[in-house]
Amino acid sequence: MEAPGPGDALIVVDTQNDFLPGGALGVAQGDAVVEALNRVIDAWAARGLPVCLTRDWHPPGHCSFAARGGPWPVHCVAGTHGAEFAAALHRPAGATIVSKGTDADQEAYSTFEGTGLAAKLRAAGVRRVFIGGLATDYCVCFSGADALKAGFAVVVLRDAVCAVDVHPGDGERALRELEASGALLISSRELVDAVGAAR
Repeated sequence: MEAPGPGDALIVVDTQNDFLPGGALGVAQGDAVVEALNRVIDAWAARGLPVCLTRDWHPPGHCSFAARGGPWPVHCVAGTHGAEFAAALHRPAGATIVSKGTDADQEAYSTFEGTGLAAKLRAAGVRRVFIGGLATDYCVCFSGADALKAGFAVVVLRDAVCAVDVHPGDGERALRELEASGALLISSRELVDAVGAAR
């Protein structure tokens, strides 16, 4: 893997209270991704590379909620504690916050759906994205797939993601599908070492 530098961006997907254990849609052991993400965020910020923090930012009555026939309980309603980023997650100055799922009638697992993120990244000269966060088998997987479709090289941080696993093995299947589509899977420590070596 080419060492990270200009042209690379880090996308931290939906590391929000409602997706952590105890949250409305908590991912078992989802809080374990925060340490790995913070390692990468700190290394990234030290080099002045762009960081995007994405979040579900739903209106009340969003179509994904069970009351409207969706598959999920009410979660990540804009402005609530559940929609806030995990308290332990590092948020560097200058990080871009991307809100998704803001249309009550449209699901948006991918951070590229309806946000204009691809155009913003291209305008900033980004050619490769590194992705971690929650959850592997939904928002991470869909975001990675859309990034590939948009023409970006994609690297997924395999120890900085965690799956819902509605069906056992969903997370591993999602990672295999991303890899088969052209994504590279590495660990956060491998990436931090590569960032350090490039300085």
